[in-house]
Order: sequence, then C-alpha cells, then structure tokens
Amino acid sequence: MSFQRVLPTLFLATAFCAAGAQAQIKVGVISSSSGPVALVGIPQKNTVALLPREVAGQRIDYVSLDDASDPTASVSAAKKLINEEKIDALIGPSGSPNAMGVIQFAAEAGIPMLAPVGTAAVVLPMNAQKKWVFKTTQNDELIASALVDHMKAGGIRSVGFIGAADPYGENWARVTGELLRAAGIKLVSSESFQRRDTSVTAQALKTLAARPDAVLIASPGSSAVLPQATLFDQGYKGKVYQTHGAALDEFLKLGGKKVEGTILAASSMLVLDEIPASNPTKAVASRYVADYEKLHGSKPATFGANVYDAGLLLQAAIPAALKKGAPGTPAFRSALRDALEQTRELAGTQGVYNMTAADHSGFDQRGRELITVKNGRWAALK
Repeated sequence: MSFQRVLPTLFLATAFCAAGAQAQIKVGVISSSSGPVALVGIPQKNTVALLPREVAGQRIDYVSLDDASDPTASVSAAKKLINEEKIDALIGPSGSPNAMGVIQFAAEAGIPMLAPVGTAAVVLPMNAQKKWVFKTTQNDELIASALVDHMKAGGIRSVGFIGAADPYGENWARVTGELLRAAGIKLVSSESFQRRDTSVTAQALKTLAARPDAVLIASPGSSAVLPQATLFDQGYKGKVYQTHGAALDEFLKLGGKKVEGTILAASSMLVLDEIPASNPTKAVASRYVADYEKLHGSKPATFGANVYDAGLLLQAAIPAALKKGAPGTPAFRSALRDALEQTRELAGTQGVYNMTAADHSGFDQRGRELITVKNGRWAALK
C-alpha cells in the first residue's frame, strides 16, 4: 500500500487536547486501526483516550495516526510525527514488521519509542538504535519458556512449528528451537505462512506428515486461527500451543470448537477473575478494563493494554526527565529515555516492569500465566 493511498487516514490525526492550545509534552501514537492487523490496532487506538493527560504539572497531548496495517505507511506516519508534530515520545506501531521499520527514524531523532508489539526483535539484540525502544509486551523467551516447560512436564517429545513469515514468527522460531533443544524435545517440522494467506493446507499437511506430539503456532491476532483450524480439519489430535499473540477474544470467536484445548502463556488480563488480589497487576488491569468498558461499551483486548502500559511508563518517567530539560528539547527526550531505562517495580496491566540497559521489556514471571481454552472461554491452566 502506498503512502498516497493511506494519506487521508494518516492525516485524520486525533489530538486529545483543548482546541488551539499549545502542547507542552507531545506524544505520537501509530496504530493499525484498519487493515489486516485491525484486531490488534483498534483496542490500541481506543486506549489513547485513557492515557495520562497531565504529569508533574505538564499537560500531555496525543496525536494518533492510523497506518492501515502497512509498514510503509508506518514509516511515513513516524516521519510526520517526528518532523511536523515534533513529538517527545512515540507509542506504536501495532505490528512487528511496522515497528521494526520505524526504529531507525525514532533513534535518529533521539525520541523514545514504546513498542506494543510481540517480537523481541525490537529490543534484542540491544544496539545503538534499539536503546531508544522500550517494549510493553513480554519477550518471546519469557512466554516460550513457560510453554516448553509445560511440554516437557507433559511428556511431549516432538513438536511441529508453524509461524508467520515476518519478524514475529521468525524470532519465535529461533527462540523455540533453542529452548526445545535445551529441553531435549525434538523439533520435527518448521513451516511458515503469510498473515494474509487464505489457505495453509500445504503447511498443515507437511506438519502432519512429521507426526509431532504437539504443534506450536506463532502468529499474532486473527492470523493465529487459520493454521490451527486447518490442522483440526485435517484430523490432527495432538496438543496445540499458541503464543501471546493469540490472546484476544476474537481468537475464540473465529476458532470456535477448533481451538478448544489450546494452551498459551499470556498476561493475567485474559483470566483476571481467577487471579488473586495479591497479584500486583490485578488492580491496574481491573481499572483499565473498567475504564475502557465504560468508555467504549466493550472489554479491551490485551493488545490495548500494551498501549495503556506505555502511558504508565511515560507517567513514571516524565518527572525525572523534566529535571534535565524542557519538553520539546533534545535534552528532555534523552532524559526521558534514560528515565524509562531506570523503571523499577512498576506494576502494569501486563506484568511488573524492571528495565535495565540490557533489558527494555523488563518482565519476569509475574508477567505471564498459563492459560487454556475451556468450553469456548479462556481459563487459567490448573
């Protein structure tokens, strides 16, 4: 998709501020609220209205753009926000390929970027560009280790892998391969597909021919359903595991009985009613869900919570940054990056953040729960 085709959408920027007022701190948001990644992007766009409006006496204005799920449009939107809107921080984009394409420009401009995407490739391996990026979802290894531990405990000896042919699926293939080898579980097949594909029969048949005890599917949003549904239609009876990319109610609606029994690891938001009050994320997640439902009349997907957490991270970091420079200046933006990197024990909806120079996701095991699909609903795996 060309920039020209999405231009009308991109320039429908939504600034949540008083009319005609000059922004003090300006934050850009890029979401895929249309196109094939819309199931991820819509709750993220809807969450912008719930982000902090004032911190330490400074008003925060948000400029929200839609990239229509197109990575080229994400770059164009980022350049507009950086060069024309003069943003101090960027939240987004929604998709992993989209975010990977934007990192260079955020880093060159010295603007902190909070990426609400699945792939750990946006922050790992750490380098001079990625030091400007902070990730508000669990790194693949944290989620994958919970799945592989469950496989090993359940006597799984062989696994087939089907992943999206993009940075999300590719990083999951790498991480999974390493963890399976360490656990003594054999990876017997590895297939990929495009998110826009309407058939994955060939990949499913190759996977079935390898006769795995379990299959792991690594793709975000609605695209996670097709491989599993195809395996079901082809008569596969083994266990099916999914990543946190499938953690949305639409996965249940689209998959129906074909995704019953699925096992994944994701944040506690999916099974909030089953989480004890002592869990540090419960109060934060409950407040977000209630506020979102009051505003929009429906419960949010966990993907929206990734943007909400970005707001919490900025809220915590801004006071320290203000001591080093005024909003709109390189000094403020650099100090904001440094303050984000110093985040300690910040409870969000997705887990507890402890950032370091080497870890710009910052989650530990408090950021994941093992979850299954039981009677068409998400349920904590007992």
